[in-house]
Amino acid sequence: MKIISWNVNSVRARVTNILDYIKEFSPDILLLQEIKTQDENFPYEEFKKRGYDSHVYGQKSYNGVAILSKVEVKNINKDFIIDDLKQSRIITGEIKLKKKKIELINIYVPNGNPVETEKYNYKKDWIKKFVSNIKKKLFNNSNLLIAGDFNIIPEEIDVYDFKRYENDALGKLEIRKKFRELLNLGFNDVYRFKNKKKQEYTFWDYFAGSWQKNYGMRIDHFLLSNNLIENIKSIHINKIPRSKVKPSDHTPIELEII
Repeated sequence: MKIISWNVNSVRARVTNILDYIKEFSPDILLLQEIKTQDENFPYEEFKKRGYDSHVYGQKSYNGVAILSKVEVKNINKDFIIDDLKQSRIITGEIKLKKKKIELINIYVPNGNPVETEKYNYKKDWIKKFVSNIKKKLFNNSNLLIAGDFNIIPEEIDVYDFKRYENDALGKLEIRKKFRELLNLGFNDVYRFKNKKKQEYTFWDYFAGSWQKNYGMRIDHFLLSNNLIENIKSIHINKIPRSKVKPSDHTPIELEII
């Protein structure tokens, strides 16, 4: 089963690129973030024609997450955490892999910049609630897959110039510690698990030739609970969509499980 996570930076602006990606790479499940549209305006039919059911938690002009799937996804939930600002940032559902019931948790963590503002406090509060609820969730199901745009640079190797970001909301130590706290609950950062020293990125800004200069960062992640590690076949950052016309500033990260 091939599962991809992709911050598409507006599903309607990027629908042609997404459909091209589907045609070329045939994922079973797409976890999309920052879809930037209300549920009623989501291009359901475009994806239905390609064999995908769409489960959407949208928001006008901002945020929004969705699960597109060729396989059955049950128990869709849009209330995983209580969000004081009522932003559409998380959607969950359940799939079956052989005899295992796996809960998919698709997230779009707040950016948090500028640091000296309420945006940063909101990010910290959001992550705190998320980690707390993951702890509770593990009591009922130890097969969890968390994926999405975390807006967190886990380690210095995960950005082209760490000094530029160590006081940024994506790289501050207290934020990276929350990522580590999440891993310590019993998860693996799958990309780093499979690629100990490799330096690859999932995001390149639109400004100042970042893509061309490879000024990127790895902020899109797959976390798998420890007992699913044996199910990993491969993980790959697919840079092809980032080179397309009108691309998202993120590129897909692809996980294959067996």
